[in-house]
Amino acid sequence: MAERAMLFDLDGTLLALDTEAFVHRYMKRLGEYTAHIVDPELLVKSVWQATKYMMTDDRAERTNEEIFRDHFLSLCGLEQEAIWPVFDKFYAEEFPRLKEDIEPHPYALQVVEEAKKQGYKLVVATNPIFPDVAIRERMKWAGLKENDFIHVTVFESSHYCKPNPKYFLEICERIGIKPKYAIMVGNDMQQDMVAAEVGLKTFLVEDYKIDRGVPQYRVDASGTLQELYDQLISRNGIFSE
Repeated sequence: MAERAMLFDLDGTLLALDTEAFVHRYMKRLGEYTAHIVDPELLVKSVWQATKYMMTDDRAERTNEEIFRDHFLSLCGLEQEAIWPVFDKFYAEEFPRLKEDIEPHPYALQVVEEAKKQGYKLVVATNPIFPDVAIRERMKWAGLKENDFIHVTVFESSHYCKPNPKYFLEICERIGIKPKYAIMVGNDMQQDMVAAEVGLKTFLVEDYKIDRGVPQYRVDASGTLQELYDQLISRNGIFSE
């Protein structure tokens, strides 16, 4: 039997989180934290523009971090030495406080443990627009154990972002799994279900579903995270193979 993999989105999937509200808080706090170096409004605008640029870049030669860094610095007129240490300090000291009332999804750990028990290779396939430290902090919020996963997509080592289909192909190549033997589990129709375009099976988690209307992609199965767990433990549907 071929090895199989399960790729999990984080925010709104394994982590019970309203992504839009969280990003608003995150940007506000980051602007306040760096206000002694750069105008908060310029900082937030530059972060957004550099992130959008990074998400649409289709070249494999540079990491997401390199693309973001160069574009961000050119937009806000800062030297890396002036702002990067402050960013590092923010993620170490302030970012963990953004957890506030965020709680682990009651079924997140059960799904992960059952998938691991069944022999799936597990990946945290969150959009790699955040640095490693921020993604691993959010994994803690979700109650996840790092050693359950063979790969976590972070912007220091990823070359593509969602919804670029190459993002999913890069993961499959890194973990040594053919796309047809991988399942993408996520809550975003446009950013997660696009994995179907390159041959992955898909499960749309509906607890915090995001659907912007277009484009639409093939959804092989859908339901709440609890319903995913029930199907997984019963080995039904896409989990039967």
